[in-house]
Amino acid sequence: MYDIDRLLQTVKRIHFIGIGGAGMCPLAEILHAKGYQLSGSDNNESDTLARIRALGIPVVLGQKAENIGDAEMVVYTAALLPDNPELVAAKESGVPTFERSKLFGAVTRKFGNVIGVCGTHGKTTTTSMLTQMLLGAEIDTSAVIGGRLPLIGANGRTGTADLLVCEACEFANTFLDLSPSVAVILNVDADHLEFFKTMDNLIAAFGKFAAMATDAVIYNGDDEKTLKAVALSGAKNLITFGYADANDWYPMNITFHRGAFPGFDVMHKGELIGHVQLGVPGLHNVLNALAAIAAAHHAGADLTKAFAALEAFGGAGRRFEILGEYNGVTIADDYAHHPAELRVTLEAAKKMDYNRVWAVFQPFTFSRTYMLLDDFADVLKIADKVVLTEIMGSREVNTYDIHTYQLAEKIDGSVWFDSFDTIARYLYENVTPGDLVITLGCGDVYKIAKKLIKLYREQ
Repeated sequence: MYDIDRLLQTVKRIHFIGIGGAGMCPLAEILHAKGYQLSGSDNNESDTLARIRALGIPVVLGQKAENIGDAEMVVYTAALLPDNPELVAAKESGVPTFERSKLFGAVTRKFGNVIGVCGTHGKTTTTSMLTQMLLGAEIDTSAVIGGRLPLIGANGRTGTADLLVCEACEFANTFLDLSPSVAVILNVDADHLEFFKTMDNLIAAFGKFAAMATDAVIYNGDDEKTLKAVALSGAKNLITFGYADANDWYPMNITFHRGAFPGFDVMHKGELIGHVQLGVPGLHNVLNALAAIAAAHHAGADLTKAFAALEAFGGAGRRFEILGEYNGVTIADDYAHHPAELRVTLEAAKKMDYNRVWAVFQPFTFSRTYMLLDDFADVLKIADKVVLTEIMGSREVNTYDIHTYQLAEKIDGSVWFDSFDTIARYLYENVTPGDLVITLGCGDVYKIAKKLIKLYREQ
């Protein structure tokens, strides 16, 4: 069995299978900055691959055994199937191979202070907020983020401070490979139950992550399942945030700018710390901001500077990201792929000044679609118009016999198509000035937004 921490002290050439993934890309960027010679492969072209290539990292589209070349270590995404030709070739040749979370864990151990942000919803936004706040407060942090932070134009960065801010994902218990100093727990909700099987198992996993924190646990004091997880952890240095004034950090006097962008007074143990006007929509972002504020304060940030940076935050890539306005139609994109995420995104959209909200949703994984089918149908009904794509199976085989038409049947007036080009053309022919079109999902549904934009530009 190879020791990845020891190997990273000697190897130089590392190959990434699935380098374009949201979790893979920032690790590649950090290791590239530290002088490692990287190569990668992926199955689908994406903006992420373009950014990786711009760094001078060679990337091959399509996965073949010969792509691993003379790599001394191979890292692969958890979404990979066991018969992937590159993974098979690496293992047969004896090259040390590690799932992405193992490398991530080793990277965290290169820092004296690690803030790991976990939770079923809001990880990318909160990690992005925190990173922007620390940089605004002149703390040169490193970061691993699940989406692109416009401030740095990337998913990750390498700073000079002995501090790493990172998104910690619970899928398949990968966050238990990390070594956090501070654990931030935003919420615990039903997801990845194809792996965890029961809510008790999921809550226990978050409890284990909290127990690993060597310094402090910052958590949502209003969330019942989070409270259970923290109680299981036995952690001692506890910091809470939430709407209730019993929490250490809480908001007062919440108002909404333009109907959807919250502003609020930041309270800490009864003391007014300052006022923040967020540049991202939705009440849920108040909690995300409070979590980031609590973590920034714990890291020693100047909160006056940090608040200014937070107010300048306009969202992470693919988090209610406004892509532009064309012929009076606003086109946006969001990573929401769980019913709870879709709900807050669509509710925020409905509070904005659009004539109609068009939800263009790509279901992600057969298991999630099957298990939460009715929940998906209920929340998608919030939109005025619903357009569905085929299910993106990713790492799964459709043993559930679940199909998009079954979801469409539960949503009156919805339509579904098996081609992104067809969907873009349908939208182009049916949306009208004053409408919002928002693509939703964690797969490649954003390509529909780009195709729609192209149609408008060609006009």
